Amino acid sequence: MILIRDFYNVQEQHRPSVVSIGNFDGVHAGHVQLVTLLKKQAHALGVKTTAMTFEPHPHEYFSPQNAPARLLRWRDKIEKLAQAGVDQIFSLRFNQALAQTSAEDFVKKYLVDGLGVRHVVIGDDFRFGRKRTGDVHLLRELGERWGFSISTVDTYLIGSERVSSTRIREALRQDDFDLAEKLLGYRYAIQGRVAHGDKRGRTIGFPTANIVLPHDNVPVWGVYAVQVHIDDRKPQPGVANIGIRPTVGGERVLLEAHLFDFAEEIYGSRVRVEFMAKIRPERRFESFEALKEQIALDSTAARRWFEDQRGQGQIGVIIG
Repeated sequence: MILIRDFYNVQEQHRPSVVSIGNFDGVHAGHVQLVTLLKKQAHALGVKTTAMTFEPHPHEYFSPQNAPARLLRWRDKIEKLAQAGVDQIFSLRFNQALAQTSAEDFVKKYLVDGLGVRHVVIGDDFRFGRKRTGDVHLLRELGERWGFSISTVDTYLIGSERVSSTRIREALRQDDFDLAEKLLGYRYAIQGRVAHGDKRGRTIGFPTANIVLPHDNVPVWGVYAVQVHIDDRKPQPGVANIGIRPTVGGERVLLEAHLFDFAEEIYGSRVRVEFMAKIRPERRFESFEALKEQIALDSTAARRWFEDQRGQGQIGVIIG
């Protein structure tokens, strides 16, 4: 996979191409179906496949306080798109200049002159250009002018469920992790490197792996039973809190995972924390002692959840 970061890095070797454009947040089952069609078109034309995406998300640029929570960090989205099989990813910096680019100029600069577009695969509700004035009809007109074709993808359904990033966020807010997994095509998780924290947890017998998040706007919040993947090892069961830690005066969102029966140093390791079940919401306690007692109860509840799942043959982790 080739990563092209912004327009000035586009080279002749990146042309010609079949292109799909979107935020691709979550790189869910619907996106994977779109990439499948993209690859089919590229094979027929003998050209490369390109997923064009934006950083930050346009919603985050225009209205950061009201933007939807990200399902994936930028790096994780790139990894998922690569796994889906695209040849190259064109990540555009979304800034004022791009926001002010007309729909026609966007197509001419980035698709025609930039990627040498031969075909575009998009959703039927796709909008683009300044003030979202461009749509599928305009794109077809511009394709006739500049020599590329268009195909649209209808909303992808799994059973009766519409697959979309919005629906997945709703499922996560409702703690329906099985539905979220069904729509995503994988268990919802947060990835990152384990950083040094204030080490309060180890003083009370609950050391944690701490992951600092680049964005405070996350789709999950509270205490969860989790599985933590470290390198190529078997997943480690545990309990995690994601939030601001109000009892100890926290301000930034932090993911803290306590791994059961695990005592290794993993600072600097890249881990993936899968969310299995909600234990409780995050809340402020009157004292650190009260928090300590609740953490013990949370740990017991998470262990019990894993034991129940193992008893039902639903999960293969081992609880010590």
